[in-house]
Amino acid sequence: MKTYLHIQAIPAFSDNYIWLMHDGRDAVVVDPGAAEPVEEALRRMGFGLSAIVLTHLHYDHCWGVPALLKRWSVPVYGPILNDYDRATHPPFPKPGTVPLDCVTHPVVDGDRVALSAPHVDLTVIAVPGHTRGHLAFWDRLRGRVFTGDSLFAGGCGKVFDSMSVMAQSLFRLASLPDKTEVYSGHEYTLANLRFALAVEPNNEALHARNRAERAKRDRGEPTSPSTIALEKATNPFLRLLQPDIVRALRSRTGHEFSAPSESFEALRNWKDVF
Repeated sequence: MKTYLHIQAIPAFSDNYIWLMHDGRDAVVVDPGAAEPVEEALRRMGFGLSAIVLTHLHYDHCWGVPALLKRWSVPVYGPILNDYDRATHPPFPKPGTVPLDCVTHPVVDGDRVALSAPHVDLTVIAVPGHTRGHLAFWDRLRGRVFTGDSLFAGGCGKVFDSMSVMAQSLFRLASLPDKTEVYSGHEYTLANLRFALAVEPNNEALHARNRAERAKRDRGEPTSPSTIALEKATNPFLRLLQPDIVRALRSRTGHEFSAPSESFEALRNWKDVF
C-alpha cells in the first residue's frame, strides 16, 4: 500500500539541498550536511527523526550527522567507507573533523532500506564516479530517486574517480522509468543549463527548460526535482550521441570519439573549464 510521503527541500551552505521526507509525524533526512537547519525544520513542524540516509561521504552531505545523533538515536544508512574515498576526501574545515565513519548501517547495490515510520522502501543503486562509494536511493513505489552528486538537473557531478565509471552510472540512472522524479544534492541547474545550451544550442526542449527553471529561481523555488524524461531530453551528459553534441565535441577537440565513455570524458572536461 502506498502512503503519501511529503518531501521538503532544506537549503544548506550556499547551494546544498538536504531532503526531508515525512508522513506528517515521522521524518527521514537525506544528506544532512548541516544539523541546524534540519533541527529547525523538525522543531517547526513537530516531527521526530527516524533515519538518516547518505548518498556519499563528502562533508557537505554528512557533516551534520554527529550533531543529529546526539539528539536522535537513529540508523544512518550509507556507503561503506573505502580507502580511495577516505584518501581523496577534501578536508573541511580542517583535517580530521569530517565524520567519514558516521554510517551505522552500510548498504551496497541492490540492498533495500525499508522503514516503517515513515513507511518507505528505498532500493540502493551504486553510482560510483563522483566518489567511488557513491549511492543513489530509489523509491520505486513513488517514482523518486535521490541522486546526491551523481546526476544533477541539467548536468552531473565532478568526477573524483573514473570517468568511464561515472558515465556508466549516469546511463544506469537514465534507465529508470521516465516519470521518476530526480532529487539531486545541489542547486546548480542554471549554470548547468548555460553549458548545455553552449553544447546543444538547437535543442528547443532545452531552451524551454531554461526559461522554466529561471522562472522558478526568480520565485525563490528549487529547480529540483526534475524527471528522468526531462534529463534525457535536455541533459547533455545523457545525450552524447545526439548530432549537435557530436559536432560540438569534434569542433572543440578535433577528435571523433568511438565510445560514449570517451565522449563523456571530453564533455566533462569541457564543463570543468566552462
